[in-house]
Amino acid sequence: MHVREAVEADTDAISSLLDAPAGVASRLLRERTVSVAVRDETVVGVVAYEADGDAVHVTRLAGERDAMARLLNEPIEFAEHEGLPVELLVEESKAGVEFAVETKGFENVGQGPRFAGEETARYRYD
Repeated sequence: MHVREAVEADTDAISSLLDAPAGVASRLLRERTVSVAVRDETVVGVVAYEADGDAVHVTRLAGERDAMARLLNEPIEFAEHEGLPVELLVEESKAGVEFAVETKGFENVGQGPRFAGEETARYRYD
């Protein structure tokens, strides 16, 4: 498996991993830093993130567990270079995401907002 920057040709694969319309994936590619994990020429994971003055925010993370854990290196390395923490929200139904996040050393720092009626947890990596 290798990690690379996402390109427009990855839109359908990203859309499928996120279970979102292609328009969402396309907008994500324009508005965020997006990387994909590829195994045998198949996209098996995606991470999208952005930074502000306070933190690097992971806005999307999906795919195979090992791919998600490896993809988290991207925002972590960027944040370390910038001297910022990394933050993300994990929906309670996303056990695979939670596993990947905890594997990388993120700490659960409390309850997050509800998304589409679902509870979330806030995670932070300092």
